[in-house]
Amino acid sequence: MVADRLIPFQSGREIPDHKPVAFTRAELTAILDLYGRHVAAGEWRDYGLTFEKHVATFSVFRRATEAPLYRITKTPALAQKQGAFAVVAQGGLILKRGHDLARVLRILSLKPA
Repeated sequence: MVADRLIPFQSGREIPDHKPVAFTRAELTAILDLYGRHVAAGEWRDYGLTFEKHVATFSVFRRATEAPLYRITKTPALAQKQGAFAVVAQGGLILKRGHDLARVLRILSLKPA
């Protein structure tokens, strides 16, 4: 029969069966508050957001053409273990990891003059 030889059409754009990990509004507000303070101090100039299947990342840049200075990541799979949030330095060193975003972000907070 002809129906046995039919090949289903595939557009190449498969609909993902998962939602990417994302920051909540409160988490993004805390991160952007920190970012704004560093921009005002002249230390940071650009940022990038990445939402993937297992991790959400907020990358901070001194200049847009460079590698990120820091990456703030959210990995829900680690929430019951080491903590969902982490701050990663440029070389890949994890500076701080934990369950509470505010505590993790303290490592990047500006020191009073």
